Amino acid sequence: MGGGNESPRQKMVGMMYLVLTALLALNVSKSILEAFVAIEENIQVANENEYARGQEKKEELEEVAQDKSNAALSEKASAFLKDVKAIEDKTAEMIVFLDGCKLDIMMACQEAITKDGKNAPGIPEEEALIHDPYDKAKAPCKPIRMHLGHVQGPDKYDEPMMVMGINEDVKSPKGKGKELWEKYNKYRNEIVEILVKSASTPENKYNLKCVDVIKFESNKELEKQVDAMFKKGKISPDEIAEVRKIYISMAKNEKYTVHDIEGVHWIGKTWDHNPQVAGIASLSALEKEVLTARADGIALIRSRVGGGDFSFNKVQGFANGQLLATKGDEVEISVMMAAFDSDKQPEVKVTSGGGKVEPAADGQAKVKVTASGSGEMKVKGTVMIRKKNGTPVVKDWEHTITIQEPSGSISLPDMTVLYQGYANKVIGTAAGFNQCDLIGSGVSIQKQGAIWIATPTVGPGKTCEIAIKGTNTVTKKSANLGSFTFKVKPLPPAAIYFAGKGTGESAPKSAMGLSAKFPPSIDLQGINFTVLDWKMDFKGRTAKGQGNVIDAAASNLLKQAKPGDMVTFLCKYTDGKTGAKFGACTVTLN
Repeated sequence: MGGGNESPRQKMVGMMYLVLTALLALNVSKSILEAFVAIEENIQVANENEYARGQEKKEELEEVAQDKSNAALSEKASAFLKDVKAIEDKTAEMIVFLDGCKLDIMMACQEAITKDGKNAPGIPEEEALIHDPYDKAKAPCKPIRMHLGHVQGPDKYDEPMMVMGINEDVKSPKGKGKELWEKYNKYRNEIVEILVKSASTPENKYNLKCVDVIKFESNKELEKQVDAMFKKGKISPDEIAEVRKIYISMAKNEKYTVHDIEGVHWIGKTWDHNPQVAGIASLSALEKEVLTARADGIALIRSRVGGGDFSFNKVQGFANGQLLATKGDEVEISVMMAAFDSDKQPEVKVTSGGGKVEPAADGQAKVKVTASGSGEMKVKGTVMIRKKNGTPVVKDWEHTITIQEPSGSISLPDMTVLYQGYANKVIGTAAGFNQCDLIGSGVSIQKQGAIWIATPTVGPGKTCEIAIKGTNTVTKKSANLGSFTFKVKPLPPAAIYFAGKGTGESAPKSAMGLSAKFPPSIDLQGINFTVLDWKMDFKGRTAKGQGNVIDAAASNLLKQAKPGDMVTFLCKYTDGKTGAKFGACTVTLN
């Protein structure tokens, strides 16, 4: 287009396309600016809602403080109003600064306003930028209400960059930009610290020293750093989630990579080459974050004071069900959320079944009763709580306890006696208790997983005793459930095998190995026998040797055997614990 070889007509067409492109760009730019104006208007509406939400909670707290019918509650609310005042002061200071940044940008862009945040003289009301000026006396936390649709230079961006101190370097803001970054982080930290400390009671003192979490790659990493910071302080367990939410909602990364430029400051990223209306909208968005933190903080403080007929300032989860169960049983658990007023604890009485009532705490009182009788035991009583006006409300309660007689038993799954030199497996059960312990006399007892290993320390022909003790780990009660006597017997003899074949079986004449083990009829595990020496008798001829392998002389004798010939081995063997024993086997050669 516009080349030297083009005809006049082609040049004209090219020029028309150029003008059309410019016009389209202008239309796009105008629509974008109008979009920023609409966005900023919506943000200001949201700011008014957040401001009103904070006011509502503050006024509720003031009502409780002024209600002298409950002196304790009034005093508590009055004390919390001091903390609310501290939050209000910090918020007002931040709102004034953010509004000031807006006014500085507008003044730099030569808009029709004065330095004190008023409309310039002579501007018609329908064209005014300022709808509601700042009112320090009546609404110190409420931002100036503006109408950016009346801005004359909405697309100016050099002036906002200069005001925010990034006209020279987007990595290191100066002036208002640097001050904004420091004030915003300081405000967040101070609000969180006020909320944590204000939850303190005479019994628990809470505190937190906030630091600036300004470098994180993801929300998960941000949460991890905030949690680590919180662990270094002491925060009310009931309020950690709310305080954490406030901090995280206001946390911002300090540095970014923008258009391949590393280390761009958040201020630079937000206001670099942004038109006036976009820059002001960004400041209004920050005001919304500040007002949200204020409203959330006041709401948290308000929740600490009861404020219906009944007042509640805390909630707690409850789960009720049977405490002990047998494996395979279906257990039903009732789960509920209970709300209570920590300033009005319930008054509990027992009318039948006996028992002692402990002082109420966390909205509940515990009744301790001694189980007696058999079958079922019913405990009944009343619970009373007062309304806001002091009127008592009484309800009946009833609880049924199933009584179990203490008993115990011992079972030996592998055998009916205790064998000397053997790791006898023992299982103890204690009905009515979820834990049992075994105590031995004349026998060593050791726990291995779900079973016990009983090893007699007395010789065969004598007796040993195992006592069982049951413990309920829930109630911390224990009882001795009896003692059981067992006879001690030696291990049964092992059988001798040649080539894995026992007496009466057929074995190859070329075999060499002897072994000792329990026959299949004896179900004892874990015993290893060793053949010490042997003597072979074959057709009146004998051979002797050590270990479990026959020697060459014995092997040569066996090679002369015919199918059906018989050979007998007499072996001495040991289990390594109870001394040497003798055994024999006779097999038919094949």
